Amino acid sequence: MSTTLAAITDQPIDEGAVRAAVEADASGAIVLFCGVVRDHDGGRGVHSLDYRAHPEAERFLAECVERVASETGLAIAAVHRVGELKIGDVALYAATAAAHRAEAFDACERLVEEIKRTVPIWKRQHFADGVSEWVGL
Repeated sequence: MSTTLAAITDQPIDEGAVRAAVEADASGAIVLFCGVVRDHDGGRGVHSLDYRAHPEAERFLAECVERVASETGLAIAAVHRVGELKIGDVALYAATAAAHRAEAFDACERLVEEIKRTVPIWKRQHFADGVSEWVGL
């Protein structure tokens, strides 16, 4: 039976809680993806990011997590952070657990791609040169 966790928070994400949401004695593999704020994009230096979410973004995230869990039969978890993030901060933790590594990796990649495609969270990059721009709008 699959278990799920889906949340959006303005606080640093508890990696242990995300992992705990998917671990089980039957799991031979746990894949934990950390989406980290990096210091560059498209050849430009990045100073920080702002993430903003639609008021119903957590519902969209929960639907995404439930869909991947239902389709794979695996334990799935995802927590996305919003607000002002600096270089090195984790914006997204996504986790999957399975009996074998291949299915855990596949499900985690699928989960992250589905989140990026369907959850209404927007990113504003603040570049080192003082310019800011929204990504994906």
